[in-house]
Amino acid sequence: MRTRVTTAAVCGALALSALALPAAQADEVPAGITVSNVVVNDGKPIVFNATGVKPVSVSMTVKAPAGVKSVDATLWSGGTLASPDDLDDDSWPDMSGPETPDRLLDCTEVNATTATCRATFILRPWRGDGSSWNTLVTVTDKNGGTYRNENVKTFETKRHTIVRVNASPEPVRKGRTITATGKLTTAEYAFEYGYVPLPHQYVKLQYKKAGTSTWTTLKTIKSSSTGALTATTTATYDGYYRLSYAGDARNAPSVSVADHVDVQ
Repeated sequence: MRTRVTTAAVCGALALSALALPAAQADEVPAGITVSNVVVNDGKPIVFNATGVKPVSVSMTVKAPAGVKSVDATLWSGGTLASPDDLDDDSWPDMSGPETPDRLLDCTEVNATTATCRATFILRPWRGDGSSWNTLVTVTDKNGGTYRNENVKTFETKRHTIVRVNASPEPVRKGRTITATGKLTTAEYAFEYGYVPLPHQYVKLQYKKAGTSTWTTLKTIKSSSTGALTATTTATYDGYYRLSYAGDARNAPSVSVADHVDVQ
């Protein structure tokens, strides 16, 4: 079942629900209605932390020769559960049915045929993070004509990750071994809220000589079943060590806070 999260951006008193409309056919689209400049989350990546809740903005430019009456925007993804809501409202609608309630927001009229619209969604994913989302938009003009497109913009969501590092001993003599230990964790919100170990992921140990700005990758290591990370290197000069995780289809990238080591 495809569950949808719906909000509406409105020019006027009435918004038409996209969920009540059949899929648009070519002959149903009034000439000249266009939707452009669709931006999700102000163009920034959507990363869910351990709260599992994320406010996500959607903005667009809508044009209709007859004038824009209403615009309905829906975020949907197969297999993803999420809930629309106002920022000040903690109640979540029942997601077991095929429909969700609309949220009405104002559009700003640029001129007689053009409006800019913006809406805020509260995304509360269940088990659908890492999947591709789609933006459905329905436009109604002032003559009652309707334009509908289920995929005017695609985007993805990922889980927030944290990687930590400790390089030791400190200080250390030149030529001796430095051991970098750390842990990689990812946000969990399906069954409990917090951060859990992220196993079997490749992470880079990087070094930056003191007084410089360039990071060099020394080696690539793999997190254990408990998310643990361990790597060794040879002490050369005073500098900083960090662990860098590139992320994957489900988890967002992250970089640890650098740890300074004094080489004597």
